[in-house]
Amino acid sequence: MRDTTLLFLIKKSGAKNGLGQITDICLAMKKRGFGMGRWNGSGGKCNIGESIEDATIRETKEEIGVNISADNNYADLHKVAELTFIFANKSEWDQLVHVYFAEKWDGEPIESEEMRPVWFKIKDIPFKEMWPDDPFWLPKVIDGNMVKAKFRFGNGDAILEQKVEVVDKL
Repeated sequence: MRDTTLLFLIKKSGAKNGLGQITDICLAMKKRGFGMGRWNGSGGKCNIGESIEDATIRETKEEIGVNISADNNYADLHKVAELTFIFANKSEWDQLVHVYFAEKWDGEPIESEEMRPVWFKIKDIPFKEMWPDDPFWLPKVIDGNMVKAKFRFGNGDAILEQKVEVVDKL
């Protein structure tokens, strides 16, 4: 099982000292490869010897053109979930996804060959055009929880099994 990353840029109302309610989330339409035709965050596979955090920062720059700082010991990355995905018919797709939110970055999200970023109000998240697991865990992390989850997919991305837990630490 490989480690992969996923990052969502977020905006909050009344955000002071990290507090405030999430009002907007940046999703990107995947234009090619794994997950094509679905809204998601930026992210991907770790290179050999690369940390999860460094992979998250690199993939975000490559896919949507924004810079997340590593200079402050990754303080701009807030880990919100660990998701295990098992694909019953394609074990090469099995992965442990490390999910982050970021409230601070440099630059504006821009379209790349791989992804087209768009800001959505939380109430307008297009769950029907996302991975089928997203409605089970993403609202929980938007509400401020940390989540560990496991999903087993069958044919046509049907969810065969799921377990979603709110946890105190990741």
